Amino acid sequence: MSLRCAIPCDFDLVYIRSHMALRSVLTAIVSIARLHPSKSIPFALCQRQSFSRTRQSFTTMAQYTPERAQEIADNLTGVQSKMEETLRSITNAQKAQLVAVSKYKPASDILAAYEKAGHRHFGENYVQELEEKSKELPGDIKWHFIGTLQSNKCKTVAAIPNLYVVETVDSAKKASTLDKACASRSEPLRIFLQVNTSAEESKSGMLPNEALDVARHVVSSCAHLKLAGLMTIGSPNPDLENGENPDFKMLNECRAIIQESLKIYDLGLSMGMSDDFPRALLQGSTNIRVGSTIFGSRPPFTKST
Repeated sequence: MSLRCAIPCDFDLVYIRSHMALRSVLTAIVSIARLHPSKSIPFALCQRQSFSRTRQSFTTMAQYTPERAQEIADNLTGVQSKMEETLRSITNAQKAQLVAVSKYKPASDILAAYEKAGHRHFGENYVQELEEKSKELPGDIKWHFIGTLQSNKCKTVAAIPNLYVVETVDSAKKASTLDKACASRSEPLRIFLQVNTSAEESKSGMLPNEALDVARHVVSSCAHLKLAGLMTIGSPNPDLENGENPDFKMLNECRAIIQESLKIYDLGLSMGMSDDFPRALLQGSTNIRVGSTIFGSRPPFTKST
């Protein structure tokens, strides 16, 4: 969240990310205003992200170097080429969407991919970061929210005009809350149901045997949502002894049950990331989420101060 106000004096734009500094800064603002009543500059107070553990925050000024832009464009081309190569090996392959996952990356990286490579689909994991970037970057970007969605954040995420899809609806209750928040949107918001196919306690998502009931609830009771598909993260070390990823197989089975029961035949599958997207495509993915292969590794965790 940011608060912007005009204050007197001839300074550059200042960004303050420390709660401890807030009182002294406000005191300084008042003093400067009294000394220089005829001059003004923009000033911004940016609240520290409220994560228990944070990574390096993204820059607020979307400026990139030609070298960085070329690096990102080349990386995107590499992923797209691998996608095309994989899909060519599949008979009657479905078209697949590449989502460039940009969490903790500066807005300048996204702008570079947008302008240099013409990319439009980007994924974010945190509501605050998505909200801030969506205000700064072009309005025709198609944002995918791919992080855990808390009920108290549904209203905020639903207010983002160019939000394309929420991929992480994990219960009927969450769907109802998001549906209510989307009442003022001009058209239904696409959603994917997140399924915990590996049944890991550390992962969000409904169990596979719950997916049909939640899908039925969305279709019958959530007029402001459009059920667009299913999503899974899956195990980082799947058993590939039979030549298939069991998590991807399970998501396919969940989709088949929903499609047959509800007579919906256009549901997508969001599965596959940097390490396993070729296999995901071979198993029917229509939406892959790739971050580090495009933007590079993310900053290490640091403790909040």
